[in-house]
Amino acid sequence: MLKGRKVSGRGEAVAATYAFGPAEDDVIIKHRLLTRTTTTRGEPPLKKLQKKFTAFVSEVDKDEDDNYTDCEKLARAFLQELTTFEIPLLKSKAIVDANIREQENFNELKDETNRQILLAQADIEDLKKLLEESKVERRHKEECEAIRKLIAQQPPRSETQKLITQLEKEIMALDMENTAGSRLLELRKKQFALLLHVVDELQNTIEEEQKSLVEEMRIATEELKNGMEDGSGGSEAMTIDQ
Repeated sequence: MLKGRKVSGRGEAVAATYAFGPAEDDVIIKHRLLTRTTTTRGEPPLKKLQKKFTAFVSEVDKDEDDNYTDCEKLARAFLQELTTFEIPLLKSKAIVDANIREQENFNELKDETNRQILLAQADIEDLKKLLEESKVERRHKEECEAIRKLIAQQPPRSETQKLITQLEKEIMALDMENTAGSRLLELRKKQFALLLHVVDELQNTIEEEQKSLVEEMRIATEELKNGMEDGSGGSEAMTIDQ
């Protein structure tokens, strides 16, 4: 991977630029992994191995009888190149196996962590419930303590019972007075009603007597008037006779 150089001009830093973008970097890395190339220089190991194999096969295919030494030499070179090419493969396989084991360990650790998280969440919920129960219990204790203090401030039971007995006696006395007052009030009502009845009858009697007196006076007046008229008529008759 090639990185651009950071240059500065006129005292100002210029942002770093790169020769390849992320997509080009991925292509280069993939190509190097496939060809077992660790640098951008030199011939790829796979290509070198192919050349060694091609040279060995070409030498074997020749119909010469004196090329046994060359074939053996090329075979050793090919096997050496194959061994050289195989070592990175074995290293890569070991790295892959180690990564697989590491991933399995990570998955196990992840599962264990998730299990511990679930247990911790369950413990938190239990502790929340316990906290709420403790709060309720504490509130009840505080209420009981407040009631106990309130009870302690009250007088003894004997004094309270004595006071209750005294109040009951007073209530009974008041009930008796109330009953007596009610009876007296009822009696006064009856007496007042009788008095009103008597007054009403007396008033009626007075009115009747007044009417009778007026009638008698009217009759007496009429009789007196009639008597006077009769006297006047006799006097006139006597005068005429004379």
